[in-house]
Amino acid sequence: MRRVLLTKRGLLLGFLAATALFVPARTEAATNISPNTSEHWAWNDVIGWIDFYNTNTVTVTSQKLEGYASSSIGDISFDCATTRNGNICGQSNYGVMNTNGNLSGWGWNDAYGWISFDCNNHGGCGTSNYRAYVDGNNGNFFNYAWNDIVGWVSFNCADPGLCATSNYKVITSWRLSAKTGYLDSTTFDTGSPNGAQLNSFFWLGSKPAGTSVRFQFATSNTTSGPWNFIGPDGTGNTDYNADPGVPVRLNYVLHVGYRYFRYRILIASNAAQTASPRVDDIVVNWSP
Repeated sequence: MRRVLLTKRGLLLGFLAATALFVPARTEAATNISPNTSEHWAWNDVIGWIDFYNTNTVTVTSQKLEGYASSSIGDISFDCATTRNGNICGQSNYGVMNTNGNLSGWGWNDAYGWISFDCNNHGGCGTSNYRAYVDGNNGNFFNYAWNDIVGWVSFNCADPGLCATSNYKVITSWRLSAKTGYLDSTTFDTGSPNGAQLNSFFWLGSKPAGTSVRFQFATSNTTSGPWNFIGPDGTGNTDYNADPGVPVRLNYVLHVGYRYFRYRILIASNAAQTASPRVDDIVVNWSP
């Protein structure tokens, strides 16, 4: 039985390549706010209803809020780059940032000025500890924003306890999701002219809670392939989910009689995008 060990140095370079393939989720529609009647409204006691849907511009991304909502006092803009008048960041560089669902920064209204989404905007939260946020599991906005003239802006009737009399809220289709990436190995030669039998593999490194490391394998009798990466059912729709240091048996039927092989690592962060796996070494066992 033979094995190939990819060194820590080689995997480090590969891991950097894999992390470069991470792509944050983003919705490309004009708006991802719910069109349902009760699911796109915020409330303020002075100016009344704020409509997040009818301008068809408000979009929640993994980085920020884009576009502008409408109200009785005109637009409430969340991003200087996507106002009704286009990009005005050269005149005033403001925006509402999204960090794993937690909103911060400033919105703007021409009549009443700045709207703060986070008490830390004022240098501290000692007198009023507020912060608007989006629940990454269901897309509901919660808590409050603040304007020095009109006061609190409520995004969900649950916060002031008014849902029995006025069932309003703002809901987006955006969800907090993991970043994913992959790495394809170089081609390995088993040295067996008649083909080898791939038996198992394991990897060393770390896998924080909520993250994943998965593998697919491809085999061929030529160095040029074709390279079809497959999982245990013989298709590209499945993979081998593996924990560090735990050997995983490969499907013997799928990888027998081939001289060359490659593997694909599929890695995913946790949903909050605060932790990701680290792969140091990979060991593949085969029989000549």
